[in-house]
Amino acid sequence: MRRVIWPILTGLGVFFLVIAGMSRFYVAGQSVKFPLNEYSTSTLQGTASYFSAKQLQELSGVTMRVTFTVSGDVAAANATDNPSIAVWKSFTAIEDITHHQPFQYSAEKLAFNRTTGRLINCCGDYVGADHQRGLVGQGFVWPLNTQRHGYLVFDSTALRPVRYRFAGTAIVHGVSTYRFVAHILGQQIGAQTVPAALLGQSGPSVTLPEYYTATDVYYVDPVTGTPLKENERERITLRDSAGATRLVLLDGDLASTPASIAASVSADQSNALKIQLVEVYLPIGAAVLGLVALIAGLALSRDRPQDGAVDRQDEESLGASA
Repeated sequence: MRRVIWPILTGLGVFFLVIAGMSRFYVAGQSVKFPLNEYSTSTLQGTASYFSAKQLQELSGVTMRVTFTVSGDVAAANATDNPSIAVWKSFTAIEDITHHQPFQYSAEKLAFNRTTGRLINCCGDYVGADHQRGLVGQGFVWPLNTQRHGYLVFDSTALRPVRYRFAGTAIVHGVSTYRFVAHILGQQIGAQTVPAALLGQSGPSVTLPEYYTATDVYYVDPVTGTPLKENERERITLRDSAGATRLVLLDGDLASTPASIAASVSADQSNALKIQLVEVYLPIGAAVLGLVALIAGLALSRDRPQDGAVDRQDEESLGASA
């Protein structure tokens, strides 16, 4: 019986050890990726002041809500014939919920690498009305296995990559996250034409350069590369030729709502568990089974009787029976 069992156990041991190695170093790299069919929403809310184009006046102390909806464009991703590319669309709605009126809507479509999260220029990508080229940096997500260093992240308001520095760790609803911070100081992002009377000038209208200043803080799960929480301090103004602020278009201090954080953490934990299953639990389980089977098989092979001894035992048994 041992002649049959020990080679089977040894073979199974080798088989499970190979499975463990493939799971950790090949299968994980092929299967752990950002999804094509993503769908998620996140919400920021806080106090803001802004210029109402409808009422032609500045409204202050209002409650502003930003709803950010992301959906995967599976057809666009499949059209690339490249399984490493995902294409996601986003729609952002900024609303004054104090006066129940919209402030701004915007949309974008970005392609990116499904492992690193870095943007790829393809697939009809756009930010607002602009079809972008030369996009650089992270898009919707940080990389899988995010590291403790700075990253370039594309800013859809500044229309350029912004450097986010690693600023330590923080616990968000029980999840250990990396904190990344970016500062944008007086970046000109375009120009706006407004009625001259608003600025105390004569004439029908005046065009002034538009400037963007912001401090953004993201709390990112380093395992999944998913932002779980965001704080945003943003100010957009019109300045005259001397650099003086003539009109505040938006001045707000916003943060992820508790409900939004809870939903993000819940979805993130599910994804983190899937990653751990492929990268940790499956390789370790297969390795343990493989080692147990291999050790048992080798032990039985060493303890088995030699062929000559078995033959003599058989002869003695036959002689005794005769």
